Amino acid sequence: MKSTADERKAQENIFDLPNSVKADLSDTLDNIASGFLKQGQALERLSQSYDEGSYKEAIRVALQTRGHLIVIGMGKSGHVARKISATLASTGTPSFFLHPAEASHGDLGMVTADDTLLLISYSGETQEIVQLLPSLKTFGNKIISITGAKSSTLGRASDVVLEIPIAEEVCPNNLVPTTSIVVTVAIGDALAISLMSLRDFHAKDFARYHPGGSLGRRLLMKVEDVMLTSSVPTVPPSMVLLELAAEMAGGPAGVAVVVDDDRKPIGVVTKGQLGVALRVTRRVREVAAHQCMSKEFSIIQKSVIVDEAESTMRADEVKFLVAVDKDGRYAGIYKHGD
Repeated sequence: MKSTADERKAQENIFDLPNSVKADLSDTLDNIASGFLKQGQALERLSQSYDEGSYKEAIRVALQTRGHLIVIGMGKSGHVARKISATLASTGTPSFFLHPAEASHGDLGMVTADDTLLLISYSGETQEIVQLLPSLKTFGNKIISITGAKSSTLGRASDVVLEIPIAEEVCPNNLVPTTSIVVTVAIGDALAISLMSLRDFHAKDFARYHPGGSLGRRLLMKVEDVMLTSSVPTVPPSMVLLELAAEMAGGPAGVAVVVDDDRKPIGVVTKGQLGVALRVTRRVREVAAHQCMSKEFSIIQKSVIVDEAESTMRADEVKFLVAVDKDGRYAGIYKHGD
């Protein structure tokens, strides 16, 4: 049998590449850096050469659209179209993606007179899109296109053309959509962000469409929606350490709230403070909660939004807030991430 060292050596040999392959790998890494640079340069050229009039007109048409901005693309452009549509929809511009092949088999029924079409094809000659143009022109909907050829069939049929000005793809054969895809995404983002700004669309509006995300949680939820309640012990100031330790054992919040007869918080005892108290005294049946509690703690109204609560935590440099109701009575504990 091989020794452990021999087995380890055999495994290492699997990854011991020939020098020729190592050289090719080095060239590949150079190509990666070059690809990043070329795509960045394409975006830089776009920023310096885009047709301001076309973008203004596209934005005007989109703003005047009473229905949806329907985005259509095929193949790689279809994936980009889905992304652009999703970005538009989440930033205040009603939008959905329509697959061109499905559209020609009945899904054109989704298009209403109030909609505007955003068609994406780098060549401007994509068959599945070109065959939709006669129907779309009959419908009378405005057409905005993102294409690399303004003189193409798609470009000529469009009311507004946003051109994709690239010299070549980073693909070594100049075939695989690469740089053109990067630029198309950038054009879609520019359109969405411009519309977002003109619609005065803010973070709170964004959160309305993202209730499951962290932003939605911060801007839509209130402290009372996420605070800890039953798992946090509330104790009278006279409770002795022995009983306090039993109350706090295993508690997920790691804190007990000391309340007065009206359930108004007058102090807190953290697990760390309790541990110190138990180490420095043996009078666990005599020393009371009010003798080891901290009277300095941060309070938050349970009705405020989570974003405000987290701002308070950062400003006060604390790990939790004591939540109270409008009368100042204890309601719960808010901790970051709860």
